[in-house]
Amino acid sequence: MHSAKPVLLNRTIGEWLSSLPMFVLLLLTLIIGTGEMFHGQLLRMGEKIFGDPAAGVQYFMLRADPTLPTCDANANIDAEVAKQIAATQSSSSSDDFGSLFASSPVDPQAVRQSVQTSLDQCRERHVIYQKIVQHITPGLRAYRTFETAFFWLFHFGMDNRPLLLLLIVFFASMTTTLGFHHITLRPGRSVLDFKVQAIAMAIANALLVFSCVSHLRVDLNSGVPVDKPWIFYTWITMFSLLTLVSIAQIFQTPAHAQPGGTLGKALLSIPIYAFMAINGSIFFITRGDHPALSIYMNQMMDLSSIFLNLSLYIWTGMLLKQSRVVDLFLDILRPWKFSPEMLTYIILLAAAVPTAYTGASGIFVIAAGPLIYNEVKQAGGSRQFALAATAMSGSLGVVLRPCLLVVLIAALNKEVTTAALFHWGFWVFILTSTLFFIVSQIHRTHRVKIERPSVAIPGMIRNCVPVIPYIIIIGLVVVGYRLLLDTPLNEFTAPVIMPIIMLVLVIFDKLRRNPHEKNPPKKRNRRQGLERSIRFATNETTGHIGALIMLMALSLTMGGVVSRSGIMDLAPTHFPNIWVAMSFLVVTKVLVGMFMDPFGAVILVSSTLAPIAYKAGIDPVHFWMMVLVAFELGYLLPPVALNQLLTRHVVGEEEIDKADAEVKNLRFFRRYERWIVPVIVMSIGLLTVAFVPLFMIGH
Repeated sequence: MHSAKPVLLNRTIGEWLSSLPMFVLLLLTLIIGTGEMFHGQLLRMGEKIFGDPAAGVQYFMLRADPTLPTCDANANIDAEVAKQIAATQSSSSSDDFGSLFASSPVDPQAVRQSVQTSLDQCRERHVIYQKIVQHITPGLRAYRTFETAFFWLFHFGMDNRPLLLLLIVFFASMTTTLGFHHITLRPGRSVLDFKVQAIAMAIANALLVFSCVSHLRVDLNSGVPVDKPWIFYTWITMFSLLTLVSIAQIFQTPAHAQPGGTLGKALLSIPIYAFMAINGSIFFITRGDHPALSIYMNQMMDLSSIFLNLSLYIWTGMLLKQSRVVDLFLDILRPWKFSPEMLTYIILLAAAVPTAYTGASGIFVIAAGPLIYNEVKQAGGSRQFALAATAMSGSLGVVLRPCLLVVLIAALNKEVTTAALFHWGFWVFILTSTLFFIVSQIHRTHRVKIERPSVAIPGMIRNCVPVIPYIIIIGLVVVGYRLLLDTPLNEFTAPVIMPIIMLVLVIFDKLRRNPHEKNPPKKRNRRQGLERSIRFATNETTGHIGALIMLMALSLTMGGVVSRSGIMDLAPTHFPNIWVAMSFLVVTKVLVGMFMDPFGAVILVSSTLAPIAYKAGIDPVHFWMMVLVAFELGYLLPPVALNQLLTRHVVGEEEIDKADAEVKNLRFFRRYERWIVPVIVMSIGLLTVAFVPLFMIGH
C-alpha cells in the first residue's frame, strides 16, 4: 500500500481491513483447534460436579431435559396378560390359513413373564426420569448451556474448516496482491516490472475464475447435489476481485517504482504463483479439461487442517520476532565469543527443533529467517554467509521427530513407519549439520578465539537469569495444557499450543518493566506497545500467508500437470542394477523439489516413483530418507530455489543489494557464497544418504 492512506488512530484503514479480520480468523483457528480437548475437559468437569454415581446419574444424561416415559408404570399385570392373550387368539382366528398353519397354544406363563419384564423396564425408566429431574438445578442448566453451546461452536468450526481456510486465504491474498508481496524470481523495481507483474496476475486470476466457473458448471450439470457450493462461490469471488485489483494496478504503479525497465527483467518479476496458474491453464485448456485447475487447487480443502496449521506456525514466527526470546538465547552464547561460523552452527542446531514441528523448511525460513540473518551478521559474519545460513536454516530439521511431513509419508506408504523414519532421520540430521560445520570452517574468514571457560561460564550464568521467567512461562503453558486439558505438546497439538505460548510471551515482554530502561514507559504506553506488536506480527503474517499458501495451492496444480502429462509414464520400470536406479531417482527427486512444495511433492512421489524404487530393491526407509534430503537440495537450486526466494522475501531486497555490493570484487566463492555453501552441504549429504548405504549392504 504505497500511496498516501487515511489514518485512524495511527492505524491505516488498510490494516483494519486486513490485519483485524486475519487476527480474528487466526484466533478462531486456535479456538477450534483447542475445542476438542477443551470440550473433553468440560464433559469430565460436568461429570465430577453434577454426576451422582450413587444414584446412577451421569452428566451425559443431564445434557438435555429428559422426556417423560409414555408407558404406564402402574399397569395391572393380570389385565395386560389377558389383553395380550385375547389379541393373539383373535389374530389366529381371523387368519384364512389358520387351520393349515395352526400355531401352538398360547402359554399364559410366558406372556406373564414378558409383561412383567416390560413393566420392570418401564418402572426403571420412570425411576431414572425422576432421578434426572431431581438433579436438574439452575447451576446445571447454566453449565450445560455453556457446554452445549461450546460443543456446537466447536463442531461447527470443525465441519467448516475449509471455509475458515478460504477466508484466511481471501484476506491474505488480497493484502499480498495489493502490496505486490507475492514470491517472485526477481522483485519488481521499475514501472515496467510492476506493469508486467500486474498484467500476468490479471491473466492468471482471470484463468482461475474461468476454471472455477467451469468446475461449478460441471458439478451442477452432473445431476448430483453440489457438496459445499460456497467453496466455489468463494473462490470465484476472490479471484474475480483479485483480477480487478490487478487490472487497476496495470494503470497505477507504486510511487517508488523506478522509471523505465527492460522486458527481460520484468518477466522475472512475474510471481511464481502467476507462472504456475498460466502454464497450468494453458496445459489443461488445450486438452479441453477446463475445470482441472480448480479441481487440483481444491485439494487444499482436503488438506485444510494442514494449511491452517501452517498459518498458525507463520503467526508464531512473526510473534517470535516481537519478543526478546532469541536475543536472550543468544545472550547466553555471547560470553564465549564464538566465531560467526560456530555461532551459526549452534543456531542451526537449535532451529532444527521448530522446523521439525512445522514439517516444511520454507515455513521456518519465513518465520525466523530475519532473526537468524540479523544475529549471524551482528556476530561478525558477512551478509553472504548470513544469507546462506538463513536459506538452509529450515533444511536440517525436516527429518526429526515429530515432523508432520514424515507422518504424511508414513500414512501414504505402508512400507515404512514413523519410528523407522525418525530413527534414521536423526542420523541424517547429524550428518547434514556436521557437514555444514565442516564446510563453514574450511572457508572461515575469522580466527577462532573462544573465550576462556573461567570468563565465559560466569557470563553465561548471569545471562541465564533473565531467561528464567520465559522458561517458567513456557513450562506453565505446557503443563497447563497437560493437566487442565490432558493435552501433551506433540506434532498434533503444537500448531495450537505454540501460538498460545508466543502470545503469552509477547504480553509478558510488553507489559513488564525493562530493568535496563532508565525511564520506563507508563503502563498505558506499554499496553500500546503490546497492541502494536501483535498488530505488526499479524500484518506480516497476512502477507506471508498470502504469498506462500497460494504458491502451495498452485503447486498442487503443477502436480496435476505432471500426472496428466504422462511424464511419469516415461520413467523406466527396470534398471540394470540398483546403482542406476538410485541415480535416476536422486536426479528426479531433486528436480521435483525444485518446482513443488513438500506436501504436494510427497503425494506425487508416493503414487508414482515410490513403487519403482521398491521394485528396484531399494529399502523403503532408505528411499524416503533420500527423498527428504533431495527435496531440501531442490529448494536451494535455481530456477526457483524456493528457500533462497523466501530468504530474499523476508530479509528484504535492500539487504540483498548490500550483500552483493560487499563481494562485488572478490573471488567467485565469496561472490556466490549464499548459493554455494548450502548447495555443497546438501549435495554431499544427498550423495552420502543415497549411495553409502548401498556400499554398506554390499550392492
